Order: sequence, then structure tokens, then C-alpha cells
Amino acid sequence: MKSVFKSITVAGLLLVSGLGMANKAAVHLNKKGVAKAEVEKNLIAVTLEPVFIKKGDKLLLNLLNLTQGTVLLKVYDSEDRMVYSETIEGEIVVEKAFNFEKAFEDEYTVVVVDKLGTYTETMRIR
Repeated sequence: MKSVFKSITVAGLLLVSGLGMANKAAVHLNKKGVAKAEVEKNLIAVTLEPVFIKKGDKLLLNLLNLTQGTVLLKVYDSEDRMVYSETIEGEIVVEKAFNFEKAFEDEYTVVVVDKLGTYTETMRIR
């Protein structure tokens, strides 16, 4: 009787452990014996460009600078003369408001240069 009970107990434990292992995700070993999962993580590439918002004679700039590198801000008039220049370093968020209310009638180009590229926006003052 004891041997039958032991056999049933062992069979039950084997069945339960077999079911438990069947529900786990398959794990494969590479040549070095390191386990690797079946699911791979895919990284998403995000391009971050500045956002320009025009409100009357004002131009608002917002830039998410995740690299925290140097950001150059320059403003040129229609004759390619630089009328404003600023260098911002180590900032994650770059926010700037350009006020053209007292500017001469002209077309101005705002240039933003960061580690990822060069971006421009034109503002016409009448």
C-alpha cells in the first residue's frame, strides 16, 4: 500500500511540474550557455524638431534637447545680416520668445542649430 501511495505521489508531482514547465516561455541557450528570450525589444527612433508658434508679431520656440548639447539661436534679416545670436548649453528644454513688435518691416529668418540638425522659420513683419 505504501509503495502504491508513493508511486501515485511521485506521478502527481511529475505531472504538476511538467504542466508548470509547459506554461513557461521557451528559453534558448546561445553558444556561451547564456539564456536568451524569444521576444526582442525593438527601439523606437524619435526625431525631435523644434516647435515654432506665431502669435501676432511674436514667434515662440520650444525645443526638446535630449542630448543636452549646444543649441545656437540666430536671427537674420532679408539681407542676411545677423540681428540676434545666442548660445544655450546643457538645457533639456529650450524655450525662447522672439518679439518683433518694434522691428522694421522686413522678413526675418530664425535659425536653430542643435546636435541633430538645423531648423529655420521665417517671420514677415509688415
